[in-house]
Amino acid sequence: MTFGGRYVIMMMSLFSIYTGLVYNEFFSVPFELFGRSAYACRDLSCRDATTVGLIKVRDTYPFGVDPAWHGSRSELPFLNSLKMKMSILLGVAQMNLGIILSYFNAIFFRNSLNVWFQFIPQMIFLNSLFGYLSFLIIVKWSTGSQADLYHILIYMFLSPTDELGENQLFPGQKITQQVLLLLALVSVPWMLLPKPFLLKRQHENRHQGQSYAPLESTDETLLSVANHDSHGHDHEEFEFSEVFVHQLIHTIEFVLGAVSNTASYLRLWALRYVISNLIDA
Repeated sequence: MTFGGRYVIMMMSLFSIYTGLVYNEFFSVPFELFGRSAYACRDLSCRDATTVGLIKVRDTYPFGVDPAWHGSRSELPFLNSLKMKMSILLGVAQMNLGIILSYFNAIFFRNSLNVWFQFIPQMIFLNSLFGYLSFLIIVKWSTGSQADLYHILIYMFLSPTDELGENQLFPGQKITQQVLLLLALVSVPWMLLPKPFLLKRQHENRHQGQSYAPLESTDETLLSVANHDSHGHDHEEFEFSEVFVHQLIHTIEFVLGAVSNTASYLRLWALRYVISNLIDA
């Protein structure tokens, strides 16, 4: 048990190294691992710790953030926004991975109820909200739009019928958001209601006919009935209220967990932002 978590620790270290390479930082200290920046000053305007006036003189930096951002006035807003959005993308990807693993777990144990009433609605709920937010982040990066993603996500709930105006990133965005919001709302009762009732019906079908007496009262039949009854008492009684409450707790836990887990990744980004500022100071 001493080395039970060695593979987890190894994966954590590898991903921390990968993240450091993406941001070209080592303990929040920037470095130039792949040589100098691809940009150089064209005039004196870029020497005042800004990125204005830079021209591209070399090939694009092969991996990670270009060192030209470090030390500039644009470093804080640019890297802040980048790390925050990367936290959301990686967090949503990890939550999707957890749900996909639950699918393989249900298939292994041949539990079709967990596939239809746990895996599918959970995937729909998570990706209708936070998967859509991840999609908006990628679209904004690709198009260079100035749309406010906070405004889009908040008013997707508060005013889904309002026009998006300057926050529209692609044609048909308003209809898409209304459909995704409807899917997210439908997936909650989909997770909550069907499974307890289906479990109750399965229990009733499994134990149907156990209380009927045999037509022939021979010693063998009476002995078999007695053995059957003794085994029947060993089975735990099905409590519908207990199953329903358990499913209710599971549903609430997932819905709130989808929000809180995304916020947890943002908290990690905020902690790293504070550490970076302390090192710069």
